Amino acid sequence: MNPNARPLVIELVTEELPPKALDALGQAFAEGIRKTLDTLGLLDEPCPCTPYATPRRLAVRLDAVLGQAPDQAYAEKLMPAAIGLDAQGAPTPALLKKLQTKGLGHLGAADLTRRHDGKQDVLYAEGTAPGAQLTDGLQQALDYAVTHLPIPKVMQYQLADGRTSVKFVRPAQHLLALWGADIVPVSTLGLQADRITRGHRFLESGPLSVESADAWADRLAGDGGVVPSFAERRALIARQLAGTSATLGATIGQDPEVDALLDEVTALVEYPTVYVGAFEESFLAVPPECLILTMRLNQKYFPLFDPATGALTHRFLIVSNMQPADPAHIIQGNQRVVRPRLADAQFFYQTDLKTPLADRVAGLANSVYHNKLGSQWQRTERVRALAGWLAPLLGGQAEPAARAAQLAHADLGTQMVGEFPELQGIMGAYYAAHDGEAPDVVRALRDQYRIRLDEPVTDATLTAAVLFMAERAETLVGIWGIGLAPTGERDPYGLRRAALGLISAYEQLTAGGQLQPSQDTPARLAALLAQAVAGFPPDTLAEGTVEAVLDFVYERYRNQLAADFDRSAIDAVLALRPPLHQVAARVQACEQFSRLPEAESLAAANKRVSNLLKKADDTQPDFDPALLAEPAERQLADTIARLAPEATAQLHRGDFTTSMATLAQARVAVDAFFTDVMVMAEDARVRANRLALLRSLHGLMNQVADLSRLAR
Repeated sequence: MNPNARPLVIELVTEELPPKALDALGQAFAEGIRKTLDTLGLLDEPCPCTPYATPRRLAVRLDAVLGQAPDQAYAEKLMPAAIGLDAQGAPTPALLKKLQTKGLGHLGAADLTRRHDGKQDVLYAEGTAPGAQLTDGLQQALDYAVTHLPIPKVMQYQLADGRTSVKFVRPAQHLLALWGADIVPVSTLGLQADRITRGHRFLESGPLSVESADAWADRLAGDGGVVPSFAERRALIARQLAGTSATLGATIGQDPEVDALLDEVTALVEYPTVYVGAFEESFLAVPPECLILTMRLNQKYFPLFDPATGALTHRFLIVSNMQPADPAHIIQGNQRVVRPRLADAQFFYQTDLKTPLADRVAGLANSVYHNKLGSQWQRTERVRALAGWLAPLLGGQAEPAARAAQLAHADLGTQMVGEFPELQGIMGAYYAAHDGEAPDVVRALRDQYRIRLDEPVTDATLTAAVLFMAERAETLVGIWGIGLAPTGERDPYGLRRAALGLISAYEQLTAGGQLQPSQDTPARLAALLAQAVAGFPPDTLAEGTVEAVLDFVYERYRNQLAADFDRSAIDAVLALRPPLHQVAARVQACEQFSRLPEAESLAAANKRVSNLLKKADDTQPDFDPALLAEPAERQLADTIARLAPEATAQLHRGDFTTSMATLAQARVAVDAFFTDVMVMAEDARVRANRLALLRSLHGLMNQVADLSRLAR
């Protein structure tokens, strides 16, 4: 390490930053400083970079920063000598302007170097430039970091002079910049750097003077009452949560929402301490999702669960920004705040139960789904009809599927969903169960908003799968058909997610045995989308909607499969647009076929056959064995006749891998045919017959996938 390198700390103290963006802001601020200084050559090797972020500060520490970057050799290409120098060898105006533009105006013709590039002499400016100074480099780095933060919205505020306005995510209050024990005189947002920082809003005794970059973190943690590192603060909270919950014989759960909440509370506190709160056990009669949501979403509490049963308990954990000697007032205050929230949830639930879910369906007529697609009731009727059509095709019953579709959105009119839209479907399931609806209907309501199906479909979940598919098919054709297809990153109606959901449904129906890879199905995607389109009034949707949505879904499947399979195998299968539930098995078979020694030759031959058939007349006569003249074409005809029944039978059994392996046996005959036989013979009848033979070969070889897509 360079003995002249010192640690550098940059800290920007602000008003409270947006909690959900804090970690990203801290990382981006640190990386902006590091990247710029590194580009300028001001970082020694190695130079660890540590980001810091609290609710009121963004900061970064770089362990080894130079006061001046090493001198840099440069070789700047200028222009051809014939243009840059006149007949006497003096610089032309064009060269002088070029030198001035590049900051090299102090150079003359004698300072330049000539090099021949193979065509002409070219002028170069060569030399050694002094390295960047830290003050200038840090100012450049700070300007970059402040203006390149991932801030969706910024504030404009006025500085203390009463005249100047600046823009930043939140008003900035202090700037600290220490290189070792020295202040680096930089500025930003109207602030001049010094060695003063601010600690915890309530625990600090006043502004803190920091002796050096090495002392900054300890000074904040000690006298400032701040844990400056986001990662360390998060880990501290996690340890306290785990320890406290274990002491109580409970758990905070392991779902992704816990991690998201942990990130958020880490961004809300600078000196975290965990306390235990409780509420009346009578509130546990309310569906737990309601209580969990209000505690996590509104109060940022961590509900506690029984580790054996997973049931919600009447206790919760509070992450406080204070650590008083007696925390009783903090605990009591939080308990006093949460109680009305839980009482509201209890009231909403009890009030909603007074009206059967089925009685709320008619009220959906007063809720607009989309001004071009009608009301929520009209949409419900479309999905109900589609679910009733689909269920029997998958081995289910139409009545429960239609009933589930009819009730699917009835909970939109309940008070609970009005207060907590996140509980759509979940509350409908609770209300349906209370009303005595069938268990498969209740489950369908609960599962309807899942992103995708991730378990094989069973008899118990078939109704839920049918509703899941009907909802997404209706959404896809409806929204697409009125011209609202996704564009770029914009997909406000979630059509990409709907497409992936449909794909997952076909996969899990296959895994569950409702669909067989060996068989086509009347419930194939094209038929489902066409049936969905038929549910809309005439002229509501654009022409070609079904084909456009089919292309969209298959393209989403292509991207999904690309994570696990070779792209050429995927393209070969999807070129045939097979039933969705067969795609994965066909791609696997195609990948295995591509590893066979015969694959490359057959793929190339298939591509040649495809090109020949594209040029041929579609009205060619059928193949006539009597017109075979060459031994190689007779051999190919015999091979096709021998392999076709076996390969086709394997295909119909869904054994795509074996079917393709069987067809690989045709390689010798195919190679001999193209070596010994002139396809485009002068005799028109012979030529037509050979094309007909190739047409039968092409049809046989491409039953599983378009093998020409495998050709290199």
